[in-house]
Amino acid sequence: MGLEIRKSEFSGAEYERFTNKLFGHLDVLQQLLQRPDFGQGKVTLGAELELYIVDHKGCPLPVNREIQARMNDPQLTLELNRYNLEYNLTPVDMAGRPFSAIETEIRDVLKKLNVLAEQQSGQIVPIGILPTLQRRDFGLHAMTDLSRYHALTKALAQMRGQTYAIRIDGDDPISLRANDVTLEGANTSLQMHYRVAPQQFADSYNAIQLVTPLVVAIAANSPFLLGNRLWHETRIPLFKHAIDGCDHLSVKTGQPDRVNFGHGWARHGAYELFAETVYLHQPILPVCKRESAGRLLAEGKTPSLFELMLHHGTVWPWNRPVYDPVDTGHLRIEIRALPAGPSACDMMANAALIIGLAEGLRERIEEIIPAMPFQTLEYNFYHAAQQGINAQLMWPSGPRERLLRRPVIDILTELLPIARRGLLNAGINRAEVDYYLGIIEQRLAARSNGACWQLRQFNRLSKSMVKRRALRRMLDQYIDYSRSNTPVAEWGDI
Repeated sequence: MGLEIRKSEFSGAEYERFTNKLFGHLDVLQQLLQRPDFGQGKVTLGAELELYIVDHKGCPLPVNREIQARMNDPQLTLELNRYNLEYNLTPVDMAGRPFSAIETEIRDVLKKLNVLAEQQSGQIVPIGILPTLQRRDFGLHAMTDLSRYHALTKALAQMRGQTYAIRIDGDDPISLRANDVTLEGANTSLQMHYRVAPQQFADSYNAIQLVTPLVVAIAANSPFLLGNRLWHETRIPLFKHAIDGCDHLSVKTGQPDRVNFGHGWARHGAYELFAETVYLHQPILPVCKRESAGRLLAEGKTPSLFELMLHHGTVWPWNRPVYDPVDTGHLRIEIRALPAGPSACDMMANAALIIGLAEGLRERIEEIIPAMPFQTLEYNFYHAAQQGINAQLMWPSGPRERLLRRPVIDILTELLPIARRGLLNAGINRAEVDYYLGIIEQRLAARSNGACWQLRQFNRLSKSMVKRRALRRMLDQYIDYSRSNTPVAEWGDI
């Protein structure tokens, strides 16, 4: 979806040609995965960080094009709404100190972007959903003027109807109606890219799926939408409703949702997940290139599979397989459920936790899967997003034990040694492991994360201030703490 396209309307012939290429690409991918050299190479870690631009009153500032032009950095891209940016961080080797390397780059990028934002009377904020958003901040006037976003809006309107509903429960339940995709732009995240070997893809993917609810709970940082207190990680339901509509398409029409947690455990490898996106979801951006993937494959080259990757980018599972032709071709798992913020060190602690847990549990995943029905895992995911660090999830009480409802804090406390072992076995420096898992231990001890801190400050401030002033005051302090790179568990009351 980061690709710019030249038009937003397509003919029936273009859709037919694109669909034919998709099925051809599946055949090519299946053959690529059988190459002995495919996916060989160092394990790497990369990330994409989405950010807000706000003015000095804490309101969205629609100047992403101006900042991008001044930055003149190909790693900085425009996001859906005019007050959002995305920075594609430099991939690093997994062995050694990958999390501190990415954290250092995040801090450097934030400093540069803040200098440019100041020239526009603004500042940069990493936060899951900006709490000071108002209804007027959405609509076509707020959308970045790129053809791909216009095409996306038109295609989704054709599938779900021109107007759709968003209803999210919480302390202050919210009910909205919208007719474009810009409400999805309220969500900003840290998306991790973890390169894995093809032969262990299914086990790694399933392990990441298994532990995602635990990390969403401890990482939650999006408790507000339009000033309403909703889920601790409101990004999760908002993204789903903004793309698919309030009611599940699978219930209304039998058509699978484009935003999902998956359709079951991976059985064999990456191919089945790519095939699902082709068989289950109609194309919405049928842009074709002249490249012949079959010919390149026959010549011993690695095709880009452009059309397959473009289509795959218009379906949004919370953990997504990625094919990349670089290095004779390799596979990555894109971890998409983590929010942006609060601090750079917090974001890397979240990344270290999810990868450490997945690596630590991967060898046991075939033993765990029979004890964890996929519908239970999916329940864990949405319940973790709703309740955050206060969630009670379904989890085995011990080896060869049945599922019990347990506090997520207890589960994570029990699993931290496994995460530590997983990171060490992956070649991570011991001091690095101790530092980032120490940040997680702090949160567990304090029973606090970004969502808890935001809610606690708002509840205190709103006793003596009107809502908008309380939200702005809370955001001001959030920005100060975030810029200082202080772990959120150490943030004090205002």
